[in-house]
Amino acid sequence: MLDNLPLQKQIQENVKVALRAKDEVRLSVVRGLIAAFVNELVAKGRKPSDALSDEETLAVIRRSAKQRKDSIEQFNKGGRSDLADKESKELSLLEEYLPKLMGREDIEKIVRTKYDELTAKMGADKINAGVLMGAAMKDLAGKADGMEVKNVVSEILQKP
Repeated sequence: MLDNLPLQKQIQENVKVALRAKDEVRLSVVRGLIAAFVNELVAKGRKPSDALSDEETLAVIRRSAKQRKDSIEQFNKGGRSDLADKESKELSLLEEYLPKLMGREDIEKIVRTKYDELTAKMGADKINAGVLMGAAMKDLAGKADGMEVKNVVSEILQKP
């Protein structure tokens, strides 16, 4: 029903759905996202009533998801599993809006291809993690977890 709407509008419509369902966690998450969208618009010098593109909307959602992951890690380190659980629930709701990330095998194929291209162009001795990571992330941005790409890059550079 909402699939033909822009992502930001879908999320705004989900406020109504969460209210009707009395789903307080979902309501909190979508309201937080809407506030983050307004902040993003203002930061870009646009009116709060403007709409973000789906790409901009996804960037805001990814940032919110990353914040939740960081919070979960910190809460677990601090022995606050109750707060970590709350953040985990919110993270799972945010992930519903994000496209599925690539698996490790697909990431390896792309990073290996980039490594081979760069080796042919620059020579293997000039390729370091930063060069390979930058080239790979141009193709993988938003499609793969950056930490997973970093791990694959490290492995490929250790045993080319």
